[in-house]
Amino acid sequence: MKDLSATSRPEAAFVLLLMQATFWFLAGVSALPFVLGGEVYMLLLAAFSFALAGFTVWSGMEVVWRRRWARRAVLVLEWTCLIGSLLMLALPIGANRGPVSLLVNSVLPFAVILLLRGKAVRNQFGTPHSVTG
Repeated sequence: MKDLSATSRPEAAFVLLLMQATFWFLAGVSALPFVLGGEVYMLLLAAFSFALAGFTVWSGMEVVWRRRWARRAVLVLEWTCLIGSLLMLALPIGANRGPVSLLVNSVLPFAVILLLRGKAVRNQFGTPHSVTG
C-alpha cells in the first residue's frame, strides 16, 4: 500500500531540473559556433555547460529516487545559481534583465529550493545510518 504521507514535490523538482538542464545544454550548443570563429575559450565554456547539464539531470534522477546526497547537492547548486543571478542583477556588468532571464535565472532555482526544503520532504530522503548499529 502506498504511503499516504508521501509527497510528489521531488518529482516536480525533477521536472524543473530537467528544464534547467535543457537551458544549460542549449547554452553549450550555442557557444560552439564561436569556437569555429576562433574564440577557443568558448569551447571550455561549452564543455562546462554540458557538464553542468549532465550533473543536473543525474542529480535530478537521484532526487526522484530519494537519495539524501542528491537533495543536498541540488540545494547547493540552486542556492549557488540564485546567488549568482542576484549578483548579476545587482552589479552593473551588462547582464540581461528581461523577463525570460529573471524566470530562468532567479525564479526557477527559487522554485526548486522551495520544493525541496522543509522537514516533510527531508524525512522522505533516505534514513540516516546509526553509528551504533
